[in-house]
Amino acid sequence: MPASANTFLKTRVFQGVATALVMLALAGCTTTKDRMTTGSVPTLTKPVETMNEAELRSSTERAGQAYEKNPRDAINGVNYANLLRMQGRDAQALAVMQQVAIANPTDRNVLAAYGKAQAAAGQLEQALDTIGRAQTPDRPDWKLTSAEGAILDQLGRSAEARQRYREALDIQPGEASILSNLGMSYVLTGDLRTAETYLRQAAAQPTADSRVRQNLALVVGLQGRFPEAEKIARGELSQQQADANVAYLRSMLSQQNSWQKLAAKDSGSSAPTSTN
Repeated sequence: MPASANTFLKTRVFQGVATALVMLALAGCTTTKDRMTTGSVPTLTKPVETMNEAELRSSTERAGQAYEKNPRDAINGVNYANLLRMQGRDAQALAVMQQVAIANPTDRNVLAAYGKAQAAAGQLEQALDTIGRAQTPDRPDWKLTSAEGAILDQLGRSAEARQRYREALDIQPGEASILSNLGMSYVLTGDLRTAETYLRQAAAQPTADSRVRQNLALVVGLQGRFPEAEKIARGELSQQQADANVAYLRSMLSQQNSWQKLAAKDSGSSAPTSTN
């Protein structure tokens, strides 16, 4: 579970719902260990999304030192870029991945991480192209398919985005992160009730993590049911983390100028639709 108060909402909401979609869609692309490598490449002991601030700083320093020694190493480069992004250092993460991608032009994991860095830096069309090159038709990766949907959502192409999410669900039925992305897609078009339906499905899955539940908390709060949203937001977090996250949720929901349009649009929306 995220140990930093910023991780759950700051990275998921403050940077925008659309940015949250891309980050969640590609969260599973973090490399912790696998292939044998040469030299002293630091191995991450846990996914970057679950690290607290101290762990992020320490891991970033070690990965940065290894990158300086060998900027061509794919595993460390991807880890280093992911660590940088989790701290909001998107431009630096993109620069790292550009170099790693030049050195490893056919590495699927590298291309996926490069696309993630491009999307986080706002280079959406380029990110869509990069992730498309990482995908293989005979062995489609549901993470990449979902990530394509997230980028299409940011480009305002919601119908295409939702088609990608459903394709990803065909590959990985019931995957919480895909259902969450599908739900947040409906947030972007103001259909909060349909969004809640998908997010509740996502939160009920065994693969759901804290980020999925916090997206649900946001959507419930946007509909004016803050006590329920607060209960969801506290979830499995520690008291300190929960208090900080709820305070952030309150601050986001207090920005009525941004969210009233969604609420007004939602008041005339249709009943929730099926994922089929």
